[in-house]
Amino acid sequence: MQTQLQNYLTPKLPEYLDLLKRMVDINSFTDNPAGVNAVGELTAQAFAPLRFTAETIQAENPNFGKHLVLTRAGKSGRKIGLVGHLDTVFSPEEEIEHNFHWRPEGNRIYGPGTVDMKGGNVLILMALDALRTVAPAEFEDITWVVLFNAAEERLSLDFGRLCRERLAGDTLANLVFEAGALADNTFKLVTARKGKAEYRITVTGRSAHAGNHHPHGANAIVQLADTIRRVAALTDYSRDLTYNVGTVRGGSVVNRVPHFAEARVEMRTFEPDIFEDGIAAMLALDGQSTVAAVSDGYPCTVKIDLVEKMQPWSRNAGSNRLFDIWTQAAHQTGMAVEKEERGGLSDGNHTWQTIPTMDGLGPAGANAHSSERSDDGAKDQEYVLPGSFVPKTVLNVTALLKLIGQ
Repeated sequence: MQTQLQNYLTPKLPEYLDLLKRMVDINSFTDNPAGVNAVGELTAQAFAPLRFTAETIQAENPNFGKHLVLTRAGKSGRKIGLVGHLDTVFSPEEEIEHNFHWRPEGNRIYGPGTVDMKGGNVLILMALDALRTVAPAEFEDITWVVLFNAAEERLSLDFGRLCRERLAGDTLANLVFEAGALADNTFKLVTARKGKAEYRITVTGRSAHAGNHHPHGANAIVQLADTIRRVAALTDYSRDLTYNVGTVRGGSVVNRVPHFAEARVEMRTFEPDIFEDGIAAMLALDGQSTVAAVSDGYPCTVKIDLVEKMQPWSRNAGSNRLFDIWTQAAHQTGMAVEKEERGGLSDGNHTWQTIPTMDGLGPAGANAHSSERSDDGAKDQEYVLPGSFVPKTVLNVTALLKLIGQ
């Protein structure tokens, strides 16, 4: 089977990479819905020869593009979900500024989305194409549901609901094709990811003329600075619990005591109980004011809002069982796999609690979300390793056949 897969996939690799190039050549920044939808249309066309039916669903945020769902009904009631996303983090202006485009160089191909995750989307196609050819009975037996998020880079919770809805029933697995790291000839597969909570800190003080009435002012920026210090102190690396103050704004002019300041914070951790403890600790800072006007004690007010959250994808039996299947497939094909737990989120966070889920099934590469490069190599752009496409597909197809057989 391994030789048969390699013999089928290897001569077709230029065709798959040409498709990837066409995807990469379309800017699909999340805030560019026309580009996101164009990548979706190209993706649907690529899957059409495999007799997949395409459906688009507008993202809940009207400023984003359309989610794409491709479905191919099988003979049995069993399903397998495969997940990718259509958007990237690079604006058209950023791509132009950094001359960031499709660029083969040595054993790498640079370009926006090459590894995160247009390369993963192409690898989904490769796996299904190869399955249909080398194992047509197994391919026909399964109902395949391929879901592409239009706004993954913006924590699209509505896509999570769509996944759970379309994969309800007898679903063997949900497989996410984000990039899979390759080190020492070992593919890393993701079985857990941190969750994330986002907060807004709003501080209201009292303005005053900075020269004539400074004691009358309650400085919102000073209060925010003290609150930020308290937030930073909540980070606990022993529990993999981190808080990051990502943005700060406040004040208007330098000769006025500022009456307003705001910060945005994100929190991440792996375990659900630590996640809830972390939220409680952050919200406990609400109302804790330490700065007041000297003249009359007028206090600043501190308000902390939980803006949104995505639960952690913690260690679980379903993901571990899938990893065991991929481990067996790796041994069979002369490869090696290793578990990885990532701090970043993916669409796997949406489904692991109800559907066995695994991630990192895409090609290998590096520097996701990076568009800059420097002559000394300290900065480098996102790239994919084209040499990883065929081996990773052989591994995935071998494992899928084991999954279907069970």
